[in-house]
Amino acid sequence: MALCAKKRPPAPVPPRGAAPSEPLRPRTDRQTARPSPAQTGIMTVPKEMPEKWARAGAPPSWSRKKPSWGTEEERRARANDREYNERFQYASNCIKTSKYNILTFLPVNLFEQFQEVANTYFLFLLILQLIPQISSLSWFTTIVPLVLVLTITAVKDATDDYFRHKSDNQVNNRQSQVLINGILQQEQWMNVCVGDIIKLENNQFVAADLLLLSSSEPHGLCYIETAELDGETNMKVRQAIPITSELGDISKLAKFDGEVICEPPNNKLDKFSGTLYWKDNKFPLSNQNMLLRGCVLRNTEWCFGLVIFAGPDTKLMQNSGRTKFKRTSIDRLMNTLVLWIFGFLVCMGVILAIGNAIWEHEVGTRFQVYLPWDEAVDSAFFSGFLSFWSYIIILNTVVPISLYVSVEVIRLGHSYFINWDKKMFCMKKRTPAEARTTTLNEELGQVEYIFSDKTGTLTQNIMVFNKCSINGRSYGDVFDVLGHKAELGERPEPVNFSFNPLADKKFLFWDPTLLEAVKMGDPHTHEFFRLLSLCHTVMSEEKNEGELYYKAQSPDEGALVTAARNFGFVFRSRTPKTITVHEMGTAITYQLLAILDFNNIRKRMSVIVRNPEGKIRLYCKGADTILLDRLHHSTQELLNTTTDHLNEYAGEGLRTLVLAYKDLDEEYYEEWAERRLQASLAQDSREDRLASVYEEVESDMMLLGATAIEDKLQQGVPETIALLTLANIKIWVLTGDKQETAVNIGYSCKMLTDDMTEVFIVTGHTVLEVREELRKAREKMMDSSRTVGNGFTYQEKLSSSKVTSVLEAVAGEYALVINGHSLAHALEADMELEFLETACACKAVICCRVTPLQKAQVVELVKKYKKAVTLAIGDGANDVSMIKTAHIGVGISGQEGIQAVLASDYSFSQFKFLQRLLLVHGRWSYLRMCKFLCYFFYKNFAFTMVHFWFGFFCGFSAQTVYDQYFITLYNIVYTSLPVLAMGVFDQDVPEQRSMEYPKLYEPGQLNLLFNKREFFICIAQGIYTSVLMFFIPYGVFAEATRDDGTQLADYQSFAVTVATSLVIVVSVQIGLDTGYWTAINHFFIWGSLAVYFAILFAMHSNGLFDMFPNQFRFVGNAQNTLAQPTVWLTIVLTTVVCIMPVVAFRFLRLNLKPDLSDTVRYTQLVRKKQKAQHRCMRRVGRTGSRRSGYAFSHQEGFGELIMSGKNMRLSSLALSGFTTRSSSSWIESLRRKKSDSASSPSGGADKPLKG
Repeated sequence: MALCAKKRPPAPVPPRGAAPSEPLRPRTDRQTARPSPAQTGIMTVPKEMPEKWARAGAPPSWSRKKPSWGTEEERRARANDREYNERFQYASNCIKTSKYNILTFLPVNLFEQFQEVANTYFLFLLILQLIPQISSLSWFTTIVPLVLVLTITAVKDATDDYFRHKSDNQVNNRQSQVLINGILQQEQWMNVCVGDIIKLENNQFVAADLLLLSSSEPHGLCYIETAELDGETNMKVRQAIPITSELGDISKLAKFDGEVICEPPNNKLDKFSGTLYWKDNKFPLSNQNMLLRGCVLRNTEWCFGLVIFAGPDTKLMQNSGRTKFKRTSIDRLMNTLVLWIFGFLVCMGVILAIGNAIWEHEVGTRFQVYLPWDEAVDSAFFSGFLSFWSYIIILNTVVPISLYVSVEVIRLGHSYFINWDKKMFCMKKRTPAEARTTTLNEELGQVEYIFSDKTGTLTQNIMVFNKCSINGRSYGDVFDVLGHKAELGERPEPVNFSFNPLADKKFLFWDPTLLEAVKMGDPHTHEFFRLLSLCHTVMSEEKNEGELYYKAQSPDEGALVTAARNFGFVFRSRTPKTITVHEMGTAITYQLLAILDFNNIRKRMSVIVRNPEGKIRLYCKGADTILLDRLHHSTQELLNTTTDHLNEYAGEGLRTLVLAYKDLDEEYYEEWAERRLQASLAQDSREDRLASVYEEVESDMMLLGATAIEDKLQQGVPETIALLTLANIKIWVLTGDKQETAVNIGYSCKMLTDDMTEVFIVTGHTVLEVREELRKAREKMMDSSRTVGNGFTYQEKLSSSKVTSVLEAVAGEYALVINGHSLAHALEADMELEFLETACACKAVICCRVTPLQKAQVVELVKKYKKAVTLAIGDGANDVSMIKTAHIGVGISGQEGIQAVLASDYSFSQFKFLQRLLLVHGRWSYLRMCKFLCYFFYKNFAFTMVHFWFGFFCGFSAQTVYDQYFITLYNIVYTSLPVLAMGVFDQDVPEQRSMEYPKLYEPGQLNLLFNKREFFICIAQGIYTSVLMFFIPYGVFAEATRDDGTQLADYQSFAVTVATSLVIVVSVQIGLDTGYWTAINHFFIWGSLAVYFAILFAMHSNGLFDMFPNQFRFVGNAQNTLAQPTVWLTIVLTTVVCIMPVVAFRFLRLNLKPDLSDTVRYTQLVRKKQKAQHRCMRRVGRTGSRRSGYAFSHQEGFGELIMSGKNMRLSSLALSGFTTRSSSSWIESLRRKKSDSASSPSGGADKPLKG
């Protein structure tokens, strides 16, 4: 439309196939990118200003806030005035998440692809091949694979962008009712502008970020679902400010000319600060008055809203940033190795170039009559220079472009295996596991540290009201006749709530004395449940008479309101100004004066209400650490008793809250309400001012009691933690719960055990106290390990073997528990190394009362100083920063929405699936990728180095050994599929054994399967193979003759022999490397050999010669060469000599020094053999007695392990005892060897720790 403002450049692109409802893709960068001048479109100050703004209550003048160039400091939007709003050139409501169009796709996509160093490198080689003076290979040997890779990537990008275009068009063309010139008109979303008034109807998506003006509900209320923004499916309430809530008539809305001045566009979903100027007054605006794009209107017939932010300025689009790209340690190592290989390539080119210069000077000058130099070549030196570039072209196949393509294909396959794993599928929630990235699969096999949230991750986040303390008396325990606590199985029937027709039948409580106190009219008990029924933000829905449904923003809140409901204080309904509660059957309506909402800093929530008698009272509930400091001094005795109860509840692993109230007189409340209004109208630091006002009224409160809610452990958590601990993975729990609760959960999930030497608890409030407590912990660990054994003292052992930290050699098992205020000091720059050194020496670490920022700081600390892979797992929005900081982020799709899932790399529904993700999928991915890379480098060095040896026999003329078509097809046809099959399907032991023997995971942590040492071994094997591949046929052909007596040696016959030998050798080698054979492996390996021979004979056939006589000149060469017995004997000899050393080495290693996977495979064979013997014995009737049967069944010694920590440890010890003496501690010795080069972190921050 002509009236729409100029569009901004497109927002960051969300993933492919974004749903029309525009699901949120959270940003991973820490701050929204600041817009450019062209994006903001800030205009100069308009000359004319309406006269009415000169009066009192007018908005700030233009000179008050001058926007700096390139930024928007505030947003101004006037209702029903497009001409005024167009002056600011705000973004239109048209969104564009696509990257290309038909004209820009090819140049932009190619530009992006050539940002990759590998693609640029191969383009450089292609350019070199186009220079005839230096190219001895046809250009298609490089351009075919390069074009293939570029085409595949371009098709993928084009497909992704097509779906983005489709999604954009679907969203932009949605219809919306816009008020234009006093008439509601149908407009497409893309034509909606800032300042327009829009009508929404039930179940419609919100078109832009709107200020709610009025609705069909009383008091301007409306209900929205924010699942597309934060993943929460609970309905939330929004309310229009009273002055506009009556604007439900079209004629009134058409005359509305209020102006909103608010914050500029940002990505904060839960915050909004602005002011409405209308009728010479100003009215504060908050997030409760806003409807954000992406929300859905629910249970509301209609509402009207004023567009504040449109298109890319909306909070949804501001949050749609790209995920931060994470690279694995193998990726980083590969980059280093590729640089080394390139250096090696240059060295080979230099050697051969020098050889060419010398040969041309000494020998070539004598043959210029029939071997003349090219016209451009005027000296032997220049000939050597050209030869250098020729050999760079020929030898470039040591790093073929197919390597990068193959790696991505393998990773994609591994991701699909995770997605398809039925054992990680949650039937209850119908939720599969999901690999949300394909770049980190092999790093799942190298994790050393797991950082886990507690609530919703280790626990179910399904809250149950379990116990409470009211006026110094504890309720919830059931006692037998002897006065002992009854266990759960011994308890009588639960409390009968039949007196209450509105009770929730699913609610269970076991202590009847609490219900008796309620029925007896105990005032403290009544006030306790009255607080629970009033102090909350729960929404009530009554579908049928007496059937109440509560929609709570948190499970805790829902459990507390449900408890009050069952004990006779039933929350029925609310309006913006009232709350209706049925108290023991009597309906009472309280006037709601203020809600002082909960946040992570306040950690409490309050409401101020006026009862029907006119009495004003503040009710408050919150964390004990916050609320106990705000009580009146007269409650000291009750405080001591309640504190004892809180400690008892926390010791049982229950989540606790403290309840308090305060009476307010009318005069004080009026003064306080005025100060609150002024703070809410403040343009700057509004939140800080409101917090100060809230702090003032929430003081000198009277203690009522405390609640205790049970959050049960998820199924399989103890077994999972025990199994991961045996895999040498250290687990740190980072939780916002209080210390006692977290410690109890630690014992419940077997992180903490009674067998531990000591559990250190750090609770210092100052830097000195924390430092002293950490020092004492370290001293105790060192004292307990003062004597190691065998006559060596602790110091003597340290001098003989350096370790990363002196504490990591201590004997015994320790745990560390630290509070949030102590952690704040421990994370300071001068103490972080002391904390890390102490924590890393412990088997388990629990950080309590931590903020989301502290969670990320702890993860960053370990990443910074420990050379270890970290994994963070959580389920809520408060875990997002931790998930993004760790090397690998895992999201639990639980009760707290899907923000953690959207920010994660992998997601599933239960913590227990983590063991399978790491020990099976992660270990296999690491194993497969390492075997793939080792074989890939081997086969390409074996292929390429033959050219190097041939250079010494062809006058360093850059003549190739192989046919140019063989060079082109070697990596993309002849050897690509077998290695892909191994990289996708291979496994050393079955998945059951991977779970049964967690020690199998440790080679990945130590990076044993692919490192610089393994790389050089592969390269040495490739060079060894190339030497034999060249010199054995060369020696044979020097003297060999054909069947007819003619000389066998000619260039084409030699090329066919070497190429055939190479293909057969590398095929046999991959057969030896394959540990798990499938039909696909067989088909690819033998099929590749068949394809090689088919193409070989086709290229030397009459048919191709007739069609392309200049390209395929050597008709019948392959048939004639391979018809000679001498050639086949040469091929067999070459294959045997190349392969036999490998077979001999592996046989000796398997017998003399087997690794753990070899031992596990051997035990499998023993099991199968014994089972077969057992079946045989039963078949011939030798059943024996019960006693002999019992003994026979225990001969194996390797039964299925019970999923518990101690049993698994015993099984692992039994397995290590089964291995030979020389290999029983191979991992431990390598771990010590790995840490030899590291020094203690206490030496300074510049010395990183190694794990």
